[in-house]
Amino acid sequence: MRKTVFLAGISYALFLAMPSAAQVKPDLTEQLSYPFLTELVAAEHADRVAWVSVVKGVRTIWTATGPDYRPRQVFSNGKDDGQELSNLVISPDGRAITWVQGGDHDANWEAQMGLQPNPGSGTDQPRMEIWHGRVGGAASKVADGDAPALSTTGRLAFVKDGVVWSVDPSSRGKPERLLFDRGKARNLAWSPDGRQLAFVSDRGDHSFVGIYSRKDQPILWLAPSTEHDEAPVWSPDGMHIAFTRRQGDGGAPAPMLRETPHPWSIWVADAGTGEGHLAWKSSRTRNASYPQVPGGLFLAWAAGDRLIFRAEMDGWPHLYALPAAGGDPLLLTPGRFMVDRPIMAADRRSVVFDANTGGTPGDEDRRHLFRASVDRPGVTAITRGDGIETAATPVGRVLMFISATAQRPAALHIAAPDGSANHSVEPASAYPSGTMVIPRPVTWTSPDGLVVHGQLFQVPGATAKKPAIVFVHGGPPRQMLLGWSYMDYYSNAYAVNQYLAQHGFVVLSINYRLGIGYGRAFQHPEHAGPAGSSEYQDVLSGARFLATQPGVDGKRIGIWGGSYGGLLTALALARNSDVFKAGVDFHGVHDWSRTLGEEMHPPVRYEKGDWDEAMKVAFESSPVAAVSEWRSPVLFIHGDDDRNVRFNQTIDLERRLDAQDTAYAELVIPNEIHGFLRWRDWLTADAASISFFEEKLHP
Repeated sequence: MRKTVFLAGISYALFLAMPSAAQVKPDLTEQLSYPFLTELVAAEHADRVAWVSVVKGVRTIWTATGPDYRPRQVFSNGKDDGQELSNLVISPDGRAITWVQGGDHDANWEAQMGLQPNPGSGTDQPRMEIWHGRVGGAASKVADGDAPALSTTGRLAFVKDGVVWSVDPSSRGKPERLLFDRGKARNLAWSPDGRQLAFVSDRGDHSFVGIYSRKDQPILWLAPSTEHDEAPVWSPDGMHIAFTRRQGDGGAPAPMLRETPHPWSIWVADAGTGEGHLAWKSSRTRNASYPQVPGGLFLAWAAGDRLIFRAEMDGWPHLYALPAAGGDPLLLTPGRFMVDRPIMAADRRSVVFDANTGGTPGDEDRRHLFRASVDRPGVTAITRGDGIETAATPVGRVLMFISATAQRPAALHIAAPDGSANHSVEPASAYPSGTMVIPRPVTWTSPDGLVVHGQLFQVPGATAKKPAIVFVHGGPPRQMLLGWSYMDYYSNAYAVNQYLAQHGFVVLSINYRLGIGYGRAFQHPEHAGPAGSSEYQDVLSGARFLATQPGVDGKRIGIWGGSYGGLLTALALARNSDVFKAGVDFHGVHDWSRTLGEEMHPPVRYEKGDWDEAMKVAFESSPVAAVSEWRSPVLFIHGDDDRNVRFNQTIDLERRLDAQDTAYAELVIPNEIHGFLRWRDWLTADAASISFFEEKLHP
């Protein structure tokens, strides 16, 4: 066996010599020191916003108050401790902030016995905690729990182990269980007057929406059925609740090898009686299925007693308006683009959102801000150009948002509602933006005729042929952009691709089918994933396109990616070691059949559907099915507390490579999760990846 083990930033070579830590370029630390902003929220009745900033693993909470909106830090964990700050909530009057510290909110499943992540390997057991503080005052822990919901009266409701609890955070009182329910609670939503709490009771194969009013009054269930009711939204007057309804689990087994429609509907119920009516029902077509883009459905109550929601009925994720009394939905945002992160304006007469469209070449791979009225079709551009603007947040008479470019990482910006007077509210960052490569939008055609988009990172003016690297994102419902990503995982990937481009490589980032931004048909192709891996042809054709580019040595092409990108990296090395000469596989899926067996389980009844055939195709679509052809070296990187891709996927593939004496290296990070929580662990993993490529692909 020939193997290299990386551990805690140090490489221990067994038969393979690897560069030492001293040989890693010294400016990688600086390259990864970019600021990342998230959780931007605004007070409903005050000119104040709050957000979370992360720099080198140190997480801080900030506020800014009008009219000058000067940033003010209100909390910091002070160190790279791997305990995330999330679920930020600001009170309607803007005087208090609540958040969750700890946990893994991107996980597909909880750890055994509900253990919270401990990436720093501390000797004290980490907890997922709810914190609360007054702006300008001290913050303190309120309780163990998650999903805080703050009412207009100042009462705090939250979820712990699927149970609803409540506390007055300002009185330092003891939390009490608010109600008994045999389901698992989620989607907490206070009424506008703060006296009633709507929630979803998940019963497994079905779910209800209920309303809690007070201890001496039974829970009111809204039009209960055999289906999954979710996403309760109160009307502004507190008299009604709108919610979505999807089919409950049951019926004949659905096909696994082809997509079938997933119909859904919107219901409106009386908050006093629980009686409900159907406001709209989707057709039984694939385009009309419940939206599966990141963020899923957006359901909001708008002016004129309208409901606004996001759907893909025309093949693109768009906003629609619907009379609450029922009727036909009106398409508000026509066009070939994706509506992302919508938010209702304070007057409920318009919706602000970001979308991948505009007048600048390459805008399909960017995000700009737009506004749409709730009563007529058409969109108005708020921002434009070659930057990336996301997370629009109306506050007072201005609009706050997160802005980035191809060179400058995220910063908080402010503008007038029409986009004028756009400027940063933060001091200029010391980040070395001037050395950044501006990626170039490129396209090529896959063997089956599909046009594929990518971003090419290449230092201009170079004449000598360089080794090249293909980057494949995870998800797969993700999209890499012509600049800094609005997701922390892909900000790291963007920084690494920039570093590689600046240090002797040409990088092609591929937005393969299954991703978002190019329409529903692109995201839901036939024979993809465990049903045939049709997306791999986009990766292979991308590498061949890359090999034809000026300044690229087509005989020295590598590939890297994480999660689904790790899967595609392993698939590329297994099927085409003749094309891909080295790879770095972050926590990839390697055997689809094992994943399906562990996550879905075979049907426990007479009807099996196409389970057996699907398992066969899933295995054949996996890297392990072609492992005998694997010749190129690979570095595996995986945290053993991964809650999205099981650690056994990497163990299994390594044993197969051992059996045929194929060289590989590994970096195992004890107690780290899927999206590494500690900046130090990203630095260790990224340094090992770069070192690996430098040895394998540079002459």
